[in-house]
Amino acid sequence: MNAQTARFSIKHLFIFASTSVILIASTEALSYGSSAAEPSYAAEPDQAVYFIEPKNNATVDQEFTVKMGITGMTIKPAGDMTPDTGHHHLLIDEGPIKTGEVIPSSPTHLHFGKGQTETTLTLSPGKHILTLQFADGEHQSYGFAMRQSITVHVEE
Repeated sequence: MNAQTARFSIKHLFIFASTSVILIASTEALSYGSSAAEPSYAAEPDQAVYFIEPKNNATVDQEFTVKMGITGMTIKPAGDMTPDTGHHHLLIDEGPIKTGEVIPSSPTHLHFGKGQTETTLTLSPGKHILTLQFADGEHQSYGFAMRQSITVHVEE
């Protein structure tokens, strides 16, 4: 193989590998949180959850307040299955929950089924990822589009 053929082959290999990575990443992003059986779980562009407090990358005390917000949907207690309603769930050092999956109840999956929008957390010192995940009255996640994650740094 001469130098020109080697450069040509390496260039095409790089293009193929790059295209494959982009295609895989795009497929993952499109499939994450989607559910063909439940299209009603797709969030509208004007629907979102967000952290009011703390902000991303905030340094906080071991005990701190979390304030949760939402736009484009209405907060209702667990059990209420009115369309475009639900309640907050706070995941601590856990990944988001896919569309339609029931959010488990555990020390790292906090449910706010009474419609609460504020809580006080106590976490160990270090870096933690908080994920706000909105779900319907049966705790079924609205998926990737209705979640937000932030990082907090807990002081000793």
